[in-house]
Amino acid sequence: MCPSGDAWQAVIGAPGFRLGVCCDEAEIWRIAFLPPGPEVAPSNALAATAARQLGAYLADAEYAFALPLRPAGTPFQRRVWQQIAAIPAHQTRTYGDIARSLHSAPRAVGQACGSNPLPVIVPCHRVLAAGGGLGGFARQTDGLLLEIKRWLLAHEGC
Repeated sequence: MCPSGDAWQAVIGAPGFRLGVCCDEAEIWRIAFLPPGPEVAPSNALAATAARQLGAYLADAEYAFALPLRPAGTPFQRRVWQQIAAIPAHQTRTYGDIARSLHSAPRAVGQACGSNPLPVIVPCHRVLAAGGGLGGFARQTDGLLLEIKRWLLAHEGC
């Protein structure tokens, strides 16, 4: 559900999961990973654009998003998300790499990653633990979300 409690404006099917889109006519507020289930047709023009672009990414990992996003989060979270958004497809960074660039701690970077309201668009799945381990994903260390992280990394050839 969207933060307002409303239903998703679109739900897009993906291999083994779905992507829920929360937006108004002007900005995307949130993307969420959902378990397999029915898709939901876009309810407005921006949701339709987001659905098309997410579908294009699912077909081609090099697809570059061009969506209006609503800024959210603390100043530190935004700096972390800006670093994550700069990681090119087919590449990864560690929590420590990002922490060093921000003069912070890996745990703080991990917390900011877990708060990312726009996964896939802000590709937090490209952030790994030291030594190349998966680390967590959206504050989870097992289950569906970690399987999604594995799929996204494989999709991107990481």
